[in-house]
This record gives sequence, C-alpha cells and structure tokens, in this order.
Amino acid sequence: MKKETNDIALSPNSLKVLERRYLKKNSKGEVTETPQGLFRRVAKTIAMADLKFGKEFAEVEKLETDFYEMMTQLNFLPNSPTLMNAGRELGQLSACFVIPIQDSMESIFDGVKNAAIIHKSGGGTGFSFSNLRPNGDMVGSTKGVSSGPISFMTVFDSATEAVKQGGTRRGANMAILRVDHPDILDFITCKDNLDKLNNFNISVALTSDFMNAVEKNEQYDIINPRTKQAEKTIEARYVLDVIIKHAWQTGEPGVIFIDRINESNPTPKVGMIESTNPCGEQPLLAFESCNLGSINLSKMVKDGHVDYEKLKDITHKAVHFLDNVIDINKYPLKQIKEITQANRKIGLGIMGWADMLIDLGIPYNSEKALTLAEELMKFIRQEGRNQSTILAEQRGVFPNHDKSIYHGKMKLRNATITTIAPTGSLSIIAGCSSGIEPLFAVSYIRTVLEGTKMIEVNPKFEEIARKKGFHSDELMTRISESASIKDFKDIPADIRKIFVTSHDISPSDHIKTQAAFQTHTCNAVSKTVNFPTTATPEDVKEVYLLAYKTGCKGVTVYRDGSRDEQVLSVKKKSTVSKSAAVDSQVKKDEYQKIVPKKRPDVIKGTTHCIKTGCGNLYVTINANENNSPFEIFNHIGKAGGCAASQSEAIGRLLSLALRCDIAVDQVIKQLKGISCHQPSWASVGKISSCADAVAKALELHQKHFKIEHTKDGEVFKMGACPECGGTVEHEGGCAVCHDCGFTKCG
Repeated sequence: MKKETNDIALSPNSLKVLERRYLKKNSKGEVTETPQGLFRRVAKTIAMADLKFGKEFAEVEKLETDFYEMMTQLNFLPNSPTLMNAGRELGQLSACFVIPIQDSMESIFDGVKNAAIIHKSGGGTGFSFSNLRPNGDMVGSTKGVSSGPISFMTVFDSATEAVKQGGTRRGANMAILRVDHPDILDFITCKDNLDKLNNFNISVALTSDFMNAVEKNEQYDIINPRTKQAEKTIEARYVLDVIIKHAWQTGEPGVIFIDRINESNPTPKVGMIESTNPCGEQPLLAFESCNLGSINLSKMVKDGHVDYEKLKDITHKAVHFLDNVIDINKYPLKQIKEITQANRKIGLGIMGWADMLIDLGIPYNSEKALTLAEELMKFIRQEGRNQSTILAEQRGVFPNHDKSIYHGKMKLRNATITTIAPTGSLSIIAGCSSGIEPLFAVSYIRTVLEGTKMIEVNPKFEEIARKKGFHSDELMTRISESASIKDFKDIPADIRKIFVTSHDISPSDHIKTQAAFQTHTCNAVSKTVNFPTTATPEDVKEVYLLAYKTGCKGVTVYRDGSRDEQVLSVKKKSTVSKSAAVDSQVKKDEYQKIVPKKRPDVIKGTTHCIKTGCGNLYVTINANENNSPFEIFNHIGKAGGCAASQSEAIGRLLSLALRCDIAVDQVIKQLKGISCHQPSWASVGKISSCADAVAKALELHQKHFKIEHTKDGEVFKMGACPECGGTVEHEGGCAVCHDCGFTKCG
C-alpha cells in the first residue's frame, strides 16, 4: 500500500504501529487505509455528533477539519478504541469500563459475560471483588463454603484469555480488594505464581482508617462483607509490609487510596466508587465507562516558552471532541450507555511532558519542573472546564448534574474533565515521550523488520549533539548500550542534566511529579515509580507513604528486573479469615521455606558447547515460557570420574535454584570466575573452570533473549515483547513495547 504521509510527520516506527494495530485491513490482512484516511475517518465520525445539537452541515465540515488537523499535526490523539473503531462497524470508542460484582453466582457470572463482551469490543475492565464473601465462609443456599474472591478471579482471567479482541487489543483487567477484606493476604500474594492471573493487574484499596492505623502503629478491623461485622483485628504495619514486600518482588500489588478517590467523586448521590480501569487512573462507578485523549505537550512550546494560546485552543477542541465521542459511541451494554451518558465523564490528559521540559531546558527532577507541572495542569483543567461550560450552555448539563458536587456551583457538560493515562501506543504514533514519564533512554537499539537491529537516538538529543559539536557514531553506540548518560564526561554537564532518564531520577522525585500533576487532575494519574535492582523494601515503603502524604490517589512501582528475579516464592500457611493470620500475633515467620516449582512434562531448551580444560562441556538450558532459565543439564564430553559428577552436581543445584526463582544474574555472579588448574580459551573468552563455562552459557542465553544487564549488574530492560521480540519497558503503570506498540494493559 502506498504511504501517503506528506502532511503528517510520522516516523517509520509510527507508521509500523499504525499499520500493525490501527489501519483498516481486508480479509487477507492487507492494509487498505492510509494514516490520512484513518484520521479523516475519525474526524468525520466524531464531528457528526454536532448535527444532533442543531449545527448546520457547513459548521460540521469546519469542525471535521479542525479535528483532522488537530490529530494529523499530532497535537492531540484520542484513546486507541476511538482511533480503531470510529466510523467502522464495531463503533465502540471507550477504553475504560468498571463492571460491578455482587455476592451471588448470578452477579459473578454476569460479570464474566459482560467483561468478555467489553474485551471483544476493545475495552479494558476493572472490578472490585470486595463484596464477595471470603474463602471458607458459609453459603446459605447450599450449606457449603465459599471459595472466595481469588478463585473467581481465575474464572475472569480464563475468559479474558479466550477473547482476542479482534487481533488489535489484548484483554486487560484490574482486580481490586479492600484492605479490610478477610482474604486480603491471599490477594496480596495471588500473583506469586507467574503462571496465573496474567490478564490482571491487582491493587489493594487502602482506607483512611487503615492508613491512620499504620501511622499510629495500631491494629485495624477485618470485616466480613457478608455480615458487615468485624471478625478480627490485624496489625496495619504488618499488612503494609506484606504489600510492600510483594511490590518490591514483582511490581504488584499497586495501591489505591479508596477514601481519597471517593472524596473527589463528582456524583456521590449516584453511587460510591469501588474500582478503576486497568491502569488505575480512571476511577468509575458501576457500569460506567470513560473515553480518554491526550494533548501532545511537545507541540506546545514556542520560542523557548509554553505556548499557552495554542494549549488553550487544543484543550477546547479536545474537550469538544471527547464530549462528542459520548454521543457517537456504540456501547457494548445498555447499562453502560445509561450511566455513561448520565455522567458524561471525559479524561483529557497529556503526553510529551519530558520532551517539553527538554525544549524548555528544565531538568525533569527539579523544583522548576514541579512548579510548571502544577501550573500547566491547572491551566488545562480550567480551560477544559471553560469549554465544558460552553457545551453545557449549548447542549445542557450532564443529566446527573443535580446529584453532583457541582450542583449550584457551576454548570458543566461533563462530570470529570481530566485524567492522565499511559500513552504507550499513542506516544509512539505522536513521536513523543510517554505520558508524564521521563525518557526511558536517550538512545537504544530497536528491533525492526526480520530481526534487524538499528540504533535509535532521541532526535532532540541528536540535534543538540550535532549543533554543539560532540556528536559521533561511536558516542551514539555507547549511549545505546547504557540506560543513562549521567557519567558520560564527553557530553556537557548541562545537557546531561536535561536528558535525564527514568533511572537517573530518584523514586521520591517520581512521586513528587505524580503529586504535582494530581493536584489539578479530576480523576487520577497513571505513573510508574522506577527503582533500581538494589532498592530495598524499605525504599518502596518510603514511596508508598510519600504518595499518601502528597495527595496521590494511588501508586505503582517497578524495581528493575523484579518480575524476572522473583527472589522469593513464598507459601502462606493459612488464610486470614480462619487462622492466626488476622490476630495481633501474626509475624513474618508465618512464611514457609521456598518450594521449587514443579517441572512440566515437556520443556524446550538450547545446548551450548563450550571448550574447557577437561574437554567439551555441553550445557543444556531449558527455559520457561518467558525464556527465563528453568533447569540446566551438563555433560562433559567423554570424561568420567570427578569432572562428570561435579558438572552433574552443578546442574542439579542450579536447576533447583532456578526453579525456586533465584535471580539468574545472581547465579551467574556466583559461578563466574571460579578457577581450576586447567583453564582454556573458547569463542566466549577465557574459561577458568567448568563452573565458569556454565556461567558463560547462561550469559549467552540471556543475551539471546534480550535480557540485558549493565556493567553494575542492574537489569534495565528485562524480557522480550510477546508479539515482536522487542524490549518491554515499564511506564505509566503498564508494560509497553516501543517497537510494535504492544501494551500489556490493552
């Protein structure tokens, strides 16, 4: 297909993502739409909503042009379902949904059905399982016992796995459980087994009572949702420590501050908020949906200053666009249409924040950046409200306005205006940094067609490097092999300060940035707080407490390599509801010893032949579905005696360690460099011993599957994209591949 892109500044990777995920295809899978055609299709469809409000056709054509130019100039992009489905048969345009689950089989399996319908239409779903009676509780109708929320989560997970969303978006779920639910400890640890619940993000809903108990080092009540009675008390700091330990190990669970979220619930008389969308930035009522869009801040700078006139214009047009989406949308369920059109929530956010700061010469981790973040978001929210007021005068306030906190104060068309969402695929299309995240890297190696590698450099950095005369191919190559340029002395210090990456920024500065934007955001802010591998649980705890103190509505953390390291695989003795786990006597020694994972009947692997002083050592490395080493078999040529028995012993012990999720880089570190009296040389360099040879084989395996390490051993890019093999990055509370646009959160 001819790529007619002369009026859109799209990079080759932007085009690749559009062709792979967004452009129309025929029955043979061939692309039949240009990028201009996509944006024209979307602009025309969304502008047509104005006909419902008495606008003339000529006015609608002018609006279509405004929307088209806003998108093709990459000033604003709506959420993915709108780009994919506007003007097409499916017509489902919202990204975020919350489905209620009540304590009955009918409600639970209605939820499964409704989630499948939403996933098929391209949306992501959030659920609160807090209303379900705990594991082991009485079931009155059968005189049996309940299996609890977590067992039902697996049913939702299996249903999600079965729905492929038309090949364009993956099903994504958020599971939330209140911290005072009897099964809370089981919930916190429910993703310890990496083979389960892979279609869920999980978050604990922390209450104000719980946070007060943490501060005062007191106990808090565990409440049975069936009886609404307190069953036990438990030490708040202990539960927080368990949450933090697992977030440190795996990045989950996240937390949301549920009472704080409900304090800003715009329609409390309609209902209380119990859950959010999959990335946590959009709290919603039962059956409510929300459509999102993001302004590209990298396009809002002029002559070294924020172009507030342009930002005002784009904000007004974007609010108009998103409000129109509500009327054009083909909703997957009747209940969703009713509550969504009654509240008319929209979520206008931003992307390209890091790019804007670079253009302004402001370091991301500076007080000046925090001040600008508050000022900027306040401006967007105010101008968004101004446009919503104009629309309310023309079209009427949202139907639930008389049940809202705005009643008698201001007349708005939309119950909420602003949300800061992750923008993985959208920011690739727009060619800007993701959401409010810092740069992930200044330069990196990108996987292109047929596995070809190419070095991609941040265009702003390359421009400055050439202008200031320190550009060289050798420098760009070195930068692509590092997560940071902070120690590159051949780059001017002022440039290094501006081009900071996520790994240069302290966790507390990540939280301060999130809090600065949250101050003037109606809904919530999606942001990942990055930690180095060396971070401790205490470091994570500090960030959780800081997030609460600074007014955030939730927090998501990711420690480099944590999901692949999984240092501990713990197994609790019993559940909260029926054991001492809810007593004040619960201590951390309730955890048993590490138990190795069971070996599957069939497992795939590769064999490396490495020359050692004792002969050729054949190292077979079998890996799990994530390409992480699972077991090792060693065979040393024709040698017998001690050499053969010791190499076999090494293999057995390493297999045991790997099946217990001991970090591979730690295994390599222990083996590498062990020497014997007969060293040798091989293609991988000096082989000091058979143990050293096994370490070299493991290193080869890690490199082959793109599991990369810095010279300090910190893992910055772990795992490969399941769709294209590129590197997956953690940002915006989600996992994103910048090669193909894949995102774990849909």
